[in-house]
Amino acid sequence: MNVQLLTTLSIGSTLLAGCAGGAQQKAESTKQAKQPNVIFLVADDIGWGDLSCYGTASCELPNVNELASESLRFTNAHAVAATSTPSRYSLFTGEYSWRRPDTGIAPGDASMIIKPEQTTVADMFKDAGYTTAAIGKWHLGIGGERGKQDWNGLVTPNPNDIGFDYFFLMAATADRTPCVWIKDGRVSNWDASAPITVSYGKPIPGEPTGKEHPELLYNLKPSHGHDQAIVNGISRIGYMKGGGKALWKDENIGDTITTQAVQYIDSHKDEPFFLYVGTNDVHVPRFPNARFRGKSGMGLRGDALFEFDYTVGEIMKALDKNGLADNTIFVLTSDNGPVIDDGYQDRAAELLGKHRPWGIFRGGKYSSFEAGTRIPFLVRWPEKIKPGVSDALVSHVDLYASLAKLVGQKVKQGAAPDSKDMLDAFLGTDKVGRNYVMEAASGLSISDHEWKYIAPNNSRKFNASTNTELGNDPKPQLYNLKEDIGEKHNLAAEKPEMVKKYQLLMKAEKEKGYELETKKRK
Repeated sequence: MNVQLLTTLSIGSTLLAGCAGGAQQKAESTKQAKQPNVIFLVADDIGWGDLSCYGTASCELPNVNELASESLRFTNAHAVAATSTPSRYSLFTGEYSWRRPDTGIAPGDASMIIKPEQTTVADMFKDAGYTTAAIGKWHLGIGGERGKQDWNGLVTPNPNDIGFDYFFLMAATADRTPCVWIKDGRVSNWDASAPITVSYGKPIPGEPTGKEHPELLYNLKPSHGHDQAIVNGISRIGYMKGGGKALWKDENIGDTITTQAVQYIDSHKDEPFFLYVGTNDVHVPRFPNARFRGKSGMGLRGDALFEFDYTVGEIMKALDKNGLADNTIFVLTSDNGPVIDDGYQDRAAELLGKHRPWGIFRGGKYSSFEAGTRIPFLVRWPEKIKPGVSDALVSHVDLYASLAKLVGQKVKQGAAPDSKDMLDAFLGTDKVGRNYVMEAASGLSISDHEWKYIAPNNSRKFNASTNTELGNDPKPQLYNLKEDIGEKHNLAAEKPEMVKKYQLLMKAEKEKGYELETKKRK
C-alpha cells in the first residue's frame, strides 16, 4: 500500500471518527434537551376525601399512594366548575367556562363545544413539537351540529381539529348514548350489520327502555332518571339503536382506557408527548370489572376507586418500563367533586360507612361549596419537582399558560384568556400561587387564601336526588375559610365591606369577559 493511499485512508478514518463523534454528541445533546412528556390523568367525580393521601384512612389505594409519595400534593387546587363539561372546557382552553352559555353538561349528541378556531392546550403542545392524544372520557361534544352526527361514518369536526393527533374517546359519558368508542372520528369496531341511530328527543320505535322494561336491567337499575336506552343490561340517558359489536361493556371500560393509554406511551416513547387520559370509573353507572368487586367493602363506588388505582399503576409501570418516568410530568386530578347517588341503585350511600369522599368540605358535585371544586391535585416530575405538600392556590385553568412557558411557547393572541402563569407554583418554588380563583356551579363564587364569596343565586338550595347541598342562596354568602373550612357561618351581613370587595372583583372579571366576546365578534 503506497503512502498516498495510507494518507487518504487515515484522513478518511479521522473524518469518519469526527462525524461519528459529532453525531454522538448531537444525540446526547438532543437527549439531554428533550422536552418532558406531559400526562393529564383526569379522574371523574373523585373527591378530595377519596384519596388517603389527603388524610382519609377508609380507602387505601396503593398506586395512588405511591404516586403521591413521589409528587407535590396540592391542598388548595381547584377545578373551574363543579361538573364535567365546563370543568374540562376550562382545562383545555384556559378560558373560564362560565363566560360561554353553551358549556353546561353536554348531552351525548352535543356538537363540539370547543370550536376548531379556538386554540387548545393540545395545539400549544403540537406547536412545541409534541405528539398529542386524548383517551377516555370526553364529554365536550363532537360534530358540527347537535343531533346531526353520522355515527356510521366520519363525525367531524372532532378532537383531531383541536390539536389532538390521536383520540379514542366516549362521545360523552358512560351513562349517555351513544355507548360506543370514537376513534379519530369514526366508531371503533363499527358493525355494518347494526347501524347506529341516536336520539335525545323521541324514543326509537321498537327499542326497549329502562322505564318500560325494568326486567331487562340485569346489571344496574336507575334510582332517578337514566331510564331510557338499554345497553349491557343498564339503562342510560338518551335513546339508541344498533351498535352491535361496537357497543362497550361497562365492566371493560377501565381496562380499555388503560390499555389505550399504555399502548400510546409504548409507541411514542422516543418523542415528547402530551397525553390526556379521562377515566370514568367512579362516574355512574359504576360497574367495575369483576376482579375489583369487593375490594373496598363500600360497594361498587368504592370498588371503582380500586379500578381507578389500577389505571394509575399501569401508567406508572409503562413510564418505568420505557425509561420515561423521570422526565414525565404526571398530573393526577379530578374534574369536580364527588357525588354518591347520581342515578343508579348501586348502594353507594348505604355502604359508604365512615368514608367521606368530600373530605373536610361541604357540598359535592354540582355545588358552589368547596367540595364541588376543591379537587385532588398531584404533580410528579422526578427530574425537577421535589415531593411534598403545597398550600399554593392553583386552578386547572392555569395549566395552559404555565406549561406553555415550560416548553417555550408564547400563548397566542386571544388564546387562554384566563390562564395565568403559575409554573413556579406547580414546580413547588412558589408557595402562594394565585391571588384568587373564580368558579361556577349554579352560580359563581370567588375565593382567595382566606375568604370565599358566593354570589346570590335563586336556584334551588338542595338536590334531593343526589342529596347534595348546592350552595345557592338569594342572599350573598361570605365564609372565612381559615376559620370555617366547612362553610357553616355566613358572615356576609357582618362584613358588608368584604362583600363589596368581592362583588367588585367579580364584576371586573365579568367585564373582562365582555371585552373578550366583543373582540371575538369583531
